[in-house]
Amino acid sequence: MSQTTVQKPIDKIISELKAKGVIAKAESENRGSLEVTKDKITEIAKIMKEIGFDHVIAVTGIDFPEQQKIQVVYHVSSYSVEDLQKIIFAIKTYVDYKDPSLPSLTQIWGSAWTGERETYEMLGVRFEGHPQLSRLFLPEDFEGVYPLRKDFKIKLEGLFVDKPG
Repeated sequence: MSQTTVQKPIDKIISELKAKGVIAKAESENRGSLEVTKDKITEIAKIMKEIGFDHVIAVTGIDFPEQQKIQVVYHVSSYSVEDLQKIIFAIKTYVDYKDPSLPSLTQIWGSAWTGERETYEMLGVRFEGHPQLSRLFLPEDFEGVYPLRKDFKIKLEGLFVDKPG
């Protein structure tokens, strides 16, 4: 009696990425992730789109002040490929405080438009090539610490003190 093993969609994606030279991992049956340097993010996004991931669900920024870095995560999924519709894949990269820039993925996924703008506004990550990288919530003339960065000083009773480390 032969037993046929059915490959799960997330495992198919991991295998397909591996065949293209991309290292990724499954985090559950419906979640996967990969980490890439910022100079490769456009290339990886194109590969993910070829596989069938046709939209960005969210763009998230996470500040790591002790490392002077910001992690940018694109969560992607698919409307058009049935096997991918329940899968969310995270594409992660980092930018340095000294050069917080990253190529915009709006040319690949138009749905990155709002998330990139919000990440720019809240963390100061510049998305090169974004068609309208302007503020959404803060005034255009806003100056100061980006609201979601953790390297701010806390105002206490009229004095600014360094945030405890």
